[in-house]
Amino acid sequence: MNAELIVSVSGIRDTTRDAAIEFAAEMDQRDVRLSLLVAPRLKGKYRLVDDPATQAWLRGRRHEGDAIVLHGYDQAATKRRRAEFASLPRHEATLRLKAADRVMEQVELRTRLFAAPRWDASAGALAALPDVGFRLALGLTTITDLERAATSKARVYGIGEGFRAEPWWCRALVMGAARTARRGGILRLAISAAQLQRSGPRQAMLDAVDLALYHGARSDVYRWEPFTVAKAA
Repeated sequence: MNAELIVSVSGIRDTTRDAAIEFAAEMDQRDVRLSLLVAPRLKGKYRLVDDPATQAWLRGRRHEGDAIVLHGYDQAATKRRRAEFASLPRHEATLRLKAADRVMEQVELRTRLFAAPRWDASAGALAALPDVGFRLALGLTTITDLERAATSKARVYGIGEGFRAEPWWCRALVMGAARTARRGGILRLAISAAQLQRSGPRQAMLDAVDLALYHGARSDVYRWEPFTVAKAA
């Protein structure tokens, strides 16, 4: 069975947008769709609502078939050395999710898909997601359909955003991606837009994608399939 290839980019903002645009163009040449992980706020007082150029690009990419995934609210650590949603109780997670959801609706990028910063969500955060209307939760090694309570196992091969970016890691990622593509199943590749500004990590991701395609992987995005209503005979 051919592998399913999902490529995601995170950390998209005013200062990294050009790198994301260039990478997206490379993926377009390969007929590979992207899953774009978006946070309403980022470090350095960045606010998506104040960045119409990035908003417009993201909306255009979704129109062309890319997926938008909520990637936290402001990505601020809620405990020392812990990612934003890694240790939150259900109530606090709900407040952050609702705030993020309102912003995404305001900029016309609302989504029902969620990936916590660094792919790390607490039990409380996972419990809060359906309360706010989210239907798919993406973890480091899992993809969970919250409506069906069904989980698929598939690990993320990433560069940046909690993953290393040294040359040895990039080489290991390329080899690991090739092995997964040969075996079939779901191959999840992830890179931060900041790392796309560096030639080594960017080339490693391109090599991983090319090897996956060489081994017959087919492009897909993170998505949630609605329930099918049976028609009366």
